[in-house]
Amino acid sequence: MLLLQTLRWGPQHGYGLVQALRLHSGEALQVETGSLYPALHRLERQGWVRSAWKHTESKQRAKFYQITAAGKKQLASDLSRWQRTVEAIGSIMHREPEGDEA
Repeated sequence: MLLLQTLRWGPQHGYGLVQALRLHSGEALQVETGSLYPALHRLERQGWVRSAWKHTESKQRAKFYQITAAGKKQLASDLSRWQRTVEAIGSIMHREPEGDEA
């Protein structure tokens, strides 16, 4: 879900995705390349992401990933499920105890 959301901001190569996730999470998310590329390959096999070889600003050849229409649809579904989960957890965490039970 986080990779798809990050790719909504525009096509990006792997290192750029890692940096964007780190920056936009306030340094809380540190994604290792050992887990990033398998995840990107899974997203690509599912048709949610496509890739193409291009040159970076520093003229290095890199694979750039871009979200597809199917990926945007999947992201909307994931986001809806995520919001329901957050609400459910929030309602449990903010519920006042009944009697002396914790």
